[in-house]
Amino acid sequence: MRGITLGALWSLYLLSAYAVAAAPSPESLHSSITTLIVNDLQGTRSPFADSGLIILDARSHADASKSCQALGEELWAPELGISRIRMNLDYLKYTGKYDKWRRFWVKSGHSTARTIDTTGHVSSISEAVELPVLCTHSAPFSNETYQDKNKKWQVQIRSNNDYITGFRDRLSFRFLGIRYATQPKRFAYPVPYTGNNSHMSATQYGSACVQGSSGSEDCHFLNVWTPYLPGPKSGRRSLRPVMFWIHGGGFVSGTGNDKDFDGGNLASRSDVVVVAINYRLGTFGFLALDDGMTNGNFGLADQIAALNWVRSHIGKFGGDPDRITIFGQSAGAASVRALAASPKALGKFAAAIPLSSPGGVGGASRFSKYMTIDEEMKEVGNALLTSTNCTDATSQVNCLRSIPSSDLSAIGAIASFLVVDGTYLVSDELDISKGSRYPFHLMIGTTRDDGAAFIGYPRTTNQSAYLASLGLEVPSPKLFPVPNIANKTLGLFNMTARLATDGQFRCIDQATAYGALFNNRLSSAYYYEFNRTYQLTNYPRLDVCEPPKSTAYPHGDPDGEYFKCHSGELYYLFGNLAREGLPMRDENDLPFQQFIVDSFSSFARTYNPNPDPAYLRARGYSNTLREIERIGKWKPATKRRTTKRVLQWPSFDSLFTELEQCQELRVPLDHYEAKSVSSIFHQGSRKFRYETRDSLGR
Repeated sequence: MRGITLGALWSLYLLSAYAVAAAPSPESLHSSITTLIVNDLQGTRSPFADSGLIILDARSHADASKSCQALGEELWAPELGISRIRMNLDYLKYTGKYDKWRRFWVKSGHSTARTIDTTGHVSSISEAVELPVLCTHSAPFSNETYQDKNKKWQVQIRSNNDYITGFRDRLSFRFLGIRYATQPKRFAYPVPYTGNNSHMSATQYGSACVQGSSGSEDCHFLNVWTPYLPGPKSGRRSLRPVMFWIHGGGFVSGTGNDKDFDGGNLASRSDVVVVAINYRLGTFGFLALDDGMTNGNFGLADQIAALNWVRSHIGKFGGDPDRITIFGQSAGAASVRALAASPKALGKFAAAIPLSSPGGVGGASRFSKYMTIDEEMKEVGNALLTSTNCTDATSQVNCLRSIPSSDLSAIGAIASFLVVDGTYLVSDELDISKGSRYPFHLMIGTTRDDGAAFIGYPRTTNQSAYLASLGLEVPSPKLFPVPNIANKTLGLFNMTARLATDGQFRCIDQATAYGALFNNRLSSAYYYEFNRTYQLTNYPRLDVCEPPKSTAYPHGDPDGEYFKCHSGELYYLFGNLAREGLPMRDENDLPFQQFIVDSFSSFARTYNPNPDPAYLRARGYSNTLREIERIGKWKPATKRRTTKRVLQWPSFDSLFTELEQCQELRVPLDHYEAKSVSSIFHQGSRKFRYETRDSLGR
């Protein structure tokens, strides 16, 4: 090292450190960083597309300008149009952080430093005064392939002993592919990941978990969308609620990377932090052997490891670890139910939203009634060992570990069952019997025709033959009549969809809510049923799940009669119709989507799906405000009155339905008193599987 002075070495070190950590951060700016936009869920088509702002903490005028430049922006100028940001100013005032007369630095005019207050009044002031800052927010609306390759919009935070670099788009900060656990040994429980001062890129998704011929065993990643990054001096009260998403897919498919569940719109419009996770699937996630050590539930353990990561680290991303709402759909809803039943998870979340949680009878029963390990061995474990020639191995689990993942995932026998392992699940179902109050709030419900996606359209009008092909017996014609319509196969499908929906979704979910209320495990619960849906483009691909098309409604009339199938609420829930490039089928699709996002996120904020009218006014969410004024507040179900909200446009309240049908199916409203399990469904039938490898079943 001759000829190089100590000072030169220090300079080189600083240059090197700056090159690695060039992305701005709350620490480098000495400020929290907030993105704010009037998000009507129309994306680039929105008249408010240019209403975005970035808000920074108080500093001098000179530092304000430099801070905006560090973010690739400039001070916001009143000439851009105060009316564009009026609702943002109203919301800043509503939050209580800024009073009515609070001034913000904006761009100078004629060499004079200017400010704007929360009423929109512009005035001049000394440059030496320290004030919060309004920067422009010009990052583009992202799509599923956009990853800020020119690094203009990148931002960095320090979390879990690492420097994590994400980026922002017009709606939120996006941190993708964050590792929450180390790559596990196959059929071993996850080990939390701890950083070592590395610089980690979080600008693209991590690997999905093995499913069929795709995915990786190194898949313990999660994604975070947030409108707020706290600064060094930010207080706990500034943290936002967290919505923790668990994808469905029958425990055999799916990923938190799915574009349908992009959390940017939900985070932006609702001012919440959204997290979506990967967890191990199929045999890799749920195999249990009767060897005394391979006890299964690895995928459930992954979910809990991700939840633990969120509780420990989400504060650096702007989320409040004490206000976590876990929500999931289909197998994701079954996961929510299992987390509520798990001693490893209970108490780590404040609210739960299981959407279309399967269970009850038939093949769906395995999602709510957990097998013993011996039962799992008889169901799939022994067949799997036979298929791999591992039955007589000295160590069956080591034999299975030696098989390439692609070969193991291709075997027809797939383990995808939650089991009573004695650690993660200690009882065979969620305990809704009498006991202490659950430490969480509940919102639960279904789509009207959830079961229609799983029965297949009949190719015969012979009722007995069709039902037998599904593992069903002919039900009571009085309770499950076949509609007398000209299209006999449609009539048969109609009856069977009702039978499957009641048996596998509606009855068990109504009984769950009622049982928790009746036994005083919860004081109230919010129940819903979607009667307007927008089917996913790739699932279930049934014409009957689409509204009727006509010249007046080329994309279908949502007010017409059609089956409101499984997964039809998800585009609405995440507010992603425009992001997906999908058309609004009528004038009500957009306000309904806004209403759903606002209602479900309100539950995450306040444990009540009725948003504060003052909040709606401040944010300019007039469609939701008018709908609530028109239909009244969503009333919770109680043990005295089992009320649900039928979600359509306009929505309305109703009582729990199909009670006689549920009684017939042996899943009555008092199911968790009677403990009855027999039904007209063949409990052991392999023909009527709830979800298969060929069905995404979100």
